[in-house]
Amino acid sequence: MLDGIRVVEIEGLGPAPFAAMLLADLGADVITIHRKGGSMTPGMPERSILDRGKRSIALDLKDDADLDTAKRLIDTADALIEGFRPGVMERLGLGPEHCLKRNPKLVYGRMTGWGQDSPLSQNAGHDLNYIALSGALWYASAPETPPQTPATLVGDIGGGAMYLVTGLLAGLINAEKTGQGTIVDAAIYDGSAHMLNLLMSMRQTGNLSEARGQSLLDGPHWSRTYICLDGGFIAVQCLEPKFYAQFLQIMGLSDDDAFQQQFDRSLWPDQSRRLAALFLTRSRDHWAELFRGTDACAAPVLSPEQAQAHDMNAARLTWRDIDGTLQAAPAPRFANTAWHPKSSPIRGEHTKEILADLANLTQSDPSSG
Repeated sequence: MLDGIRVVEIEGLGPAPFAAMLLADLGADVITIHRKGGSMTPGMPERSILDRGKRSIALDLKDDADLDTAKRLIDTADALIEGFRPGVMERLGLGPEHCLKRNPKLVYGRMTGWGQDSPLSQNAGHDLNYIALSGALWYASAPETPPQTPATLVGDIGGGAMYLVTGLLAGLINAEKTGQGTIVDAAIYDGSAHMLNLLMSMRQTGNLSEARGQSLLDGPHWSRTYICLDGGFIAVQCLEPKFYAQFLQIMGLSDDDAFQQQFDRSLWPDQSRRLAALFLTRSRDHWAELFRGTDACAAPVLSPEQAQAHDMNAARLTWRDIDGTLQAAPAPRFANTAWHPKSSPIRGEHTKEILADLANLTQSDPSSG
């Protein structure tokens, strides 16, 4: 879908490379400027899943010649992605004002935690810090337990990378229509708060309480995860009464008066305790088989490896083992378009190729650069 779109990514951490990966998955030509002689980020492999489908050039942006190469490369780009603290790109001479002057149609994507202009813009932070302050962490986890979300998903990926990609795509559409680029200020703080608007709509009807465990989705016995006999887990969320009725039938509780009042908040704690005891009598797979193919809205909690082995994955091929590395295929999907896995480059793998392309471009257009 993005064939013909070039994105230049300045090497960064977390949400920025994820956003660039997503654009590469969609067909964009993503060129990552890796730090020349730089070391791998702790915990990351030499060939990262986040770099799949990209091309890599190794440059030292503090070297004048390499900096000039970066500028000429950005001149050829439709979009740029950077994830430094505010001011770093300006000090390198690669700020949006400079780049847009050379390339007016450029969509300049900036990824930060706290935004380009805020009291915390120069402070360090990570996923949990951003979503804690934005409000996005508040309703995570069961009542009377510390809020905890899947690492990096709500902040870095949901509130960060996805909003950066949305902004870039909107900017690209606008640039195509107007010939004018723009600056995308994607802050994890902003994006994670924006995602709360679904819950905030429930606040309009009194179904979102500031007290954890008293809202429509974070307190009920029918909206939580239960541990099973074998240590596995079942996730239950049967909101609609007709689905709740199916859930009770499968659990053998259809005639139990204690479970008839689905939305009585005063009953939720006791109903939760009874369900917890019941789920502990059988294994996760036992319950999963009972719920299989029903509208009871209950499912086993699987690890990525277990999800790969599940029948659902056999149909969707969402989880793939590529060259011994487990990874998820791109989403969303498009009709009549199949994804063919592309390899991840090592640092600087395409340097000669990209430099040759730039040289050819300069020869064909002496005014470029």
